[in-house]
Amino acid sequence: MTETAEAGQATLEARVGALTDAGVRFVRVVYPDLHGIPRGKEIPIGELAEAVENGVYFVEAIMTVDLRHNVVAGFEHGFQDIVARADLGTLVQTPWEPTVAWCLADLERVTGEPYGADPRGALRRAMASWAELGCTPVIAPELEFYLCREDASARCGFKPYEENDSHVYTAGCVADPQGLLSELFSASLDFGIGPCAANHEFGRSQFEINIKHGEGLDSADRAFRFKALVKELAARAGLMATFMGKPWNDDEGSGFHLHLSILDEAGENVLAAPDDQEGELSPLALQYIAGVLAHAPALMAFFNPTVNSYRRIHPEALVPTRMNWGHDNRFTLVRVPPERGAHTRVEVRIGDGAANPYLAYAAALNAGIDGVRRGLEPPAPVVGNVYELPEEEQGALLPTSFPEALGALEADEMIRAAMGEELVSTFLEIKRYEVDRYRRYVTDWDFAEYAHHL
Repeated sequence: MTETAEAGQATLEARVGALTDAGVRFVRVVYPDLHGIPRGKEIPIGELAEAVENGVYFVEAIMTVDLRHNVVAGFEHGFQDIVARADLGTLVQTPWEPTVAWCLADLERVTGEPYGADPRGALRRAMASWAELGCTPVIAPELEFYLCREDASARCGFKPYEENDSHVYTAGCVADPQGLLSELFSASLDFGIGPCAANHEFGRSQFEINIKHGEGLDSADRAFRFKALVKELAARAGLMATFMGKPWNDDEGSGFHLHLSILDEAGENVLAAPDDQEGELSPLALQYIAGVLAHAPALMAFFNPTVNSYRRIHPEALVPTRMNWGHDNRFTLVRVPPERGAHTRVEVRIGDGAANPYLAYAAALNAGIDGVRRGLEPPAPVVGNVYELPEEEQGALLPTSFPEALGALEADEMIRAAMGEELVSTFLEIKRYEVDRYRRYVTDWDFAEYAHHL
């Protein structure tokens, strides 16, 4: 055994010993599927060293299962194995289940090659592309979600957890009688998520917990674990948490926004303009914005990855419908918050809560770096109410349906290549199967609209 391997083995043994002493008995080796759902297995903590060395095996078909449990692809080679390789840098005890630790994993082929449809791998590649430029993307996510309780009389079997109006930007038991938001906030702190703010959002029983910024992969890991935490603790409280874009006809949708800055090798924020250009952005910042706008139609498929996502996209919802950008303007696809200097950042506002964080991060980074490499220039920033501007100044329309967004993704050769052909083709196949199932499904709207009159 080499000196490096011996040191790594000693570190692993020390961590296993510390977790065992803390009461951990099992390790949940977890990875994201293409939907962003945590998939994995629990193993005894004493088996972690072997799992690190040899990996944990899964049937590849799990990466081609849709949300109604249909296996959509992978039949051509008899559903081979893939290997989950634990990333020990993510090993952490679960505060609400202290006998269990979480450890995220990267996916490989049994030959040892990276698995092409691994969302975490796609983000690693995107980060590596920026590293070639001597840059490190730093990202902070904003995630909104609803808490719901079962109600047999409700149309879909659930209703909002608390239905009083106008709790927006409040906290405490009036808006949250079970105190679940505080519990989620506390668990997020203990789970290493790095939460920095929590509040009730605009919708009835809609909440938001903001997560502190960090290097891209670490930030996505924390967003991924945060979504799992919210759903697990809600279930323990007898509720259901959902990040879906538009759960209710009569209330607001849930968004997923990314705040992004870029650091150079010295740790300086390269989106900031020199000190003598107060209020301006660097050329690289403008190129990044231009890249996101150039590839926005394809990005929609990853940021809004369900049929339901497009029900929340309309001008009155503070959800962008046009390919534009502006300074501190929440009507725009890319918003530049007012802070400057080290705090200069861009906010990509097109996503909803259903997005897989790894795919959304990777897509935004790949689009932006294309703008930098090609030296693209964005159009002029829009000012004020976008929809009161002349049509030609509003920006081109974004896709208004999931099939349209999937078509844009298929047609965008740069995004396909950057995300990985295997990942994109698998994603397209699963999601088009979902769209076709939806197309053939008779809804309650259909019956209410047509049955009596026709």
